[in-house]
Formats: sequence, C-alpha cells, structure tokens
Amino acid sequence: MPAKAPPPIRVAVVEDDDRLRAGFVSRLERAEGFRCVGAFASAEQALAGLPEAAPEIVLMDINLPGKSGIDCVRELKLKHPAIQFLMLTVYEDLDLIFRSLQAGATGYLLKRAVPGELLAAIRDLHAGGAPMTSLIARKVVESFASKTRTDGREQVSLTPREREIVEALAQGCPYKEIADRCGISLSTVRTHLQRIYEKLQVNNRTEAVVKFLGR
Repeated sequence: MPAKAPPPIRVAVVEDDDRLRAGFVSRLERAEGFRCVGAFASAEQALAGLPEAAPEIVLMDINLPGKSGIDCVRELKLKHPAIQFLMLTVYEDLDLIFRSLQAGATGYLLKRAVPGELLAAIRDLHAGGAPMTSLIARKVVESFASKTRTDGREQVSLTPREREIVEALAQGCPYKEIADRCGISLSTVRTHLQRIYEKLQVNNRTEAVVKFLGR
C-alpha cells in the first residue's frame, strides 16, 4: 500500500502589488504540496484575516501601504507564535534584514528569486530552516565576521563550537545541515543550541543570531 502523502503546506500571501500577489497565489496553487489559504493587499487586511486563514507560513512584503510588513509580523507573531514568516522584498539592506528578524521573521528572500527558489524556501522554512538568498546570507555572515574582528569585548562568551553553530544559524542552515557541517549528531546540535540560548538569554534561533550580532 503506497504511503499517504503529507498534507499540503498552508501558505498565505501579503503583497500590495496586485500582479505580484496574483502571481504568488498562482504559483502556489499550481505546485504540488502547497495550498494557498489567503491573499491580502495590506497589513491591516492580514491582521484581520490571517488568524482565520490559519496558515503555517506567510509570504510577507516589507514595503506595504500603511502599516509595514515588519510591524505586521511583529503584531502577528505575538498573538500567533507558531506562524512562520518569509519576508519577500526588493531590498538587500542589512538594517531591514535585522529589523525583520527582530520582529519575528524566520526567512528573507528577494522578490526576483526564481519560482523554484521560492518553493524550496517555503519547504525549508516548514522543515525548520531559516531560508535566505545566498547574497543576503553572505551579508549576514559578513556582518558576523566584522563584529568578531572589531569587537574585542564580547558581551557573552561562546565556545568556538557554539560560535560555529551561530554562524551556521545566521546562514539559515537547518539543524541537520549544521550537524553534518560540524560532524556531530543532531542531538548534540540541540544540546549546543540550548546552551547558546541560555547564554544569550533568548528563546529561538532568530533571537540568538540577532543578539549575537549585536542588533
């Protein structure tokens, strides 16, 4: 008897550009393993409609009319912490990246990403990763490297292994990839993460990256 297919990933879209929003919705509806459960043209519409739509993942535009996508994520994350947010934007600005992460976003992708990259990012996010385009991940890692070179006094003392894991988190690596990269087991990665969270006094991977980078 063939294995039962997993339920589709429930995705909602928040995008003020009608053409882009329709394109995202169409892309999701045509792809196997995805279900678009809502599409909204503003943060205000999203705040009203997303709770009922009950998405697992939200594609969120940053530059929305009225309330920004970042502010929308911040409000929704407080009330619905299980929802994961993937920011979609034309911007590559580090400040916007970190503001999005601080607000509660878990991934950050440029709108010009090809359809396959978008769907792969949604799957990665659903599986526990923190997807970013290679260019954005490089900017995050460069910021990390710059801080470690120029800031001789660290507020929190992490071991070399813990620093390696934080750098991998900043690149958006899933836990399994971190384990493979470091040559350790998945359970050991989780043990290191728990110690990192305790040292940095944070609750999740996003907060750990943001705090360690000094943002």
